[in-house]
Amino acid sequence: MIQVSIVVINYNTFALTTACLESIIAHTHGVSYEIILVDNASVETRPAVFKERFPAIKLVASEKNLGFAGGNNLGIAVAEGEVILLLNSDTYLEDDAITKAYTYLKQHKEVGVVSTRLTYVQGGNQSPAQRFPSVRYYLIELLRLQKLLPKRTRQKLLLGAFFDHSFTTEADWVWGTFFMFRRELLQQLPNGKLNDDFFMYCEDIQWCWDIKKLGYQIHYYSDASVVHVMGGSSGKKNVLNTDNRKTFLQKNYAGIHYKSIVLLEKLLGIN
Repeated sequence: MIQVSIVVINYNTFALTTACLESIIAHTHGVSYEIILVDNASVETRPAVFKERFPAIKLVASEKNLGFAGGNNLGIAVAEGEVILLLNSDTYLEDDAITKAYTYLKQHKEVGVVSTRLTYVQGGNQSPAQRFPSVRYYLIELLRLQKLLPKRTRQKLLLGAFFDHSFTTEADWVWGTFFMFRRELLQQLPNGKLNDDFFMYCEDIQWCWDIKKLGYQIHYYSDASVVHVMGGSSGKKNVLNTDNRKTFLQKNYAGIHYKSIVLLEKLLGIN
């Protein structure tokens, strides 16, 4: 059985996607894998060009742009691996990060999803390990109580921008940029697929919410690293991100809890 199915979405990012695929092939040696490229109705170039350049890939050419979540579900539907990796087209590998993450996932049965360190092209860490919106965490930040905590405790408690991403830890959710998960958990999700209510943005937080409800943990793994050309595949976040975040909160938080979260996010300048 194939160990890892790598799903990459292309939408008018031929150069980035090509570099991503080349880096996978150049650096992934410790696991058996397949690459599934989903073209989301791109107009930049013919999808068949990818197949001509990379004959071994599975090419799924969608007639409609289904967004990030919908496109990934198309790829997942034809995946044969025991583990599935959703990898942004604006990333590239510099070492065998996929094998490292796969090995970590296999060694930790309680983990359903693992992500890796993400770095900028010019160096420096991004912040893929996050906490769910929480009255507790927001009050700590609003009242600046984090300054009273030891550095390590503060980092593990709050994550996000407070975390230097130098060590492995459990998170509430991780970015969909490098999103490796156990194929088996799909059978426990509604319709046997990842939630695709969101066209783009906030789908990863919803996925982790759903997967944690199944009893799995979400982990950030610091010993594997991938370069992420921030915004290269989807553009900068916009009103769609704000709207989807509001929808996520309405869907998963009720009554006074929802109102409190919205108020605290406003006070903290979040969205």
